[in-house]
Amino acid sequence: MSMTSDKAKYHPMAAKAKQEELLPNEERTRRMNELLAKGQKIEEHNDMSDEYFQHLCNLMNQQADSELAGAFGYVPWIQKAPSVEEMLIVSNITRDEVRHARAMYRLLEDLGIDTQTMVGENDYTLRLDSNADLGAERAADDKRVNIFYYPIDTWADFIMFNFLMDRGAGHQLEDVKKSSYGPWSREIERIFKEEMTHVGHGEYWVKRLATETPQTKEMVQAALEKWYPRTMNIFGKPNTRKNKRYRELLLKIRDNQEVRDTFAAEVKELCDQYGLTVPVWIPDWDQIPEEAHMRG
Repeated sequence: MSMTSDKAKYHPMAAKAKQEELLPNEERTRRMNELLAKGQKIEEHNDMSDEYFQHLCNLMNQQADSELAGAFGYVPWIQKAPSVEEMLIVSNITRDEVRHARAMYRLLEDLGIDTQTMVGENDYTLRLDSNADLGAERAADDKRVNIFYYPIDTWADFIMFNFLMDRGAGHQLEDVKKSSYGPWSREIERIFKEEMTHVGHGEYWVKRLATETPQTKEMVQAALEKWYPRTMNIFGKPNTRKNKRYRELLLKIRDNQEVRDTFAAEVKELCDQYGLTVPVWIPDWDQIPEEAHMRG
């Protein structure tokens, strides 16, 4: 088991460096600060400091790897979905996630990152035992949100994943829509709309199972108890220095705890309507990553 460092350095490929002669970091930092002060978007590498570049690539890499790993986790449910209609819906959700991953890798490529090598070195199909407890760690060297190392064993798991994880990702992406990096914020506008359809699919099925029979309610309640704590962990610790710096650079807008609280309040309101009980989440801050892990 390993924990990939978020301090990993990103280096533009030589071919990209030849296409775009980078200005000295001091000049790029000055240009970046001017744009941020004016509330304008950063559009190119020459308008971002080395620090901004590293933070941006880290966040987009997390999202890209999570999208791809998430898609591979959904693939078995194309065949195992409870009806032909649901097979089509699951296949569309899976396709969306692969497209989101490709879009994010393309943004990294535009900044000179060799994503083909990156993807080729990782196994995004890797899943652990259902009862594993990763805490804050990743199980491999990719940068997926660690919830994607857990398998989706049942249909209740699948729809609860839509209901919780896609919703949690949506709350995080609300910040990205307002981020200072123009290409990312514009792409997220498209991704966000598709993610909301996945959330809607989860809502439909959670409500249906919660109100259909006592047996289906018990099944969906068990899935809620499994996935809710794992989802609450993805938002990161409150009041971290890294999150503060992200906000200063306008790569994020809100503190991690504010995003988590908004998510939790929305989930509780819906579960109250469906007669489900949201489990008590007691954070173990030593087992929660310092910073939220991006996913779309």
